Amino acid sequence: MAAVVFQRAPIAARLRPRRFRIFSSVSAGDGGGEIPRRQLVLYSKPGCCLCDGLKEKLSVAFSLDGPHSLHSIDLQVRDILTNPEWEKKYQYEIPVLAKVLPDGTEEVLPRLSPRLGIELIQKKVYTAFDQ
Repeated sequence: MAAVVFQRAPIAARLRPRRFRIFSSVSAGDGGGEIPRRQLVLYSKPGCCLCDGLKEKLSVAFSLDGPHSLHSIDLQVRDILTNPEWEKKYQYEIPVLAKVLPDGTEEVLPRLSPRLGIELIQKKVYTAFDQ
């Protein structure tokens, strides 16, 4: 009896085109009068399937419109293997999301379940910045 194999397209391919923004750090002297964008950091590492799943869901969540739009937030993905301090701090916790506060410090957000849908992830990130 032949086995039937179903292949599913990745989430990003099934939804709208992605609009995934990764920002570069800007030094304090670069302030040209612009309003600073809100920043979200994802601590990750290569080969982490939970990290890859969250990155994929975040890329779609950032592309969605609606009342919880994330268009005013920039996402930076940080590989913990490139910084010994990050690796020591997050090696057993990744994926970790952190919101960058106005003073430059970071506030770690509550862990998101890998089972959460894209719209709920979008709402939770939006709510974290709306407080």
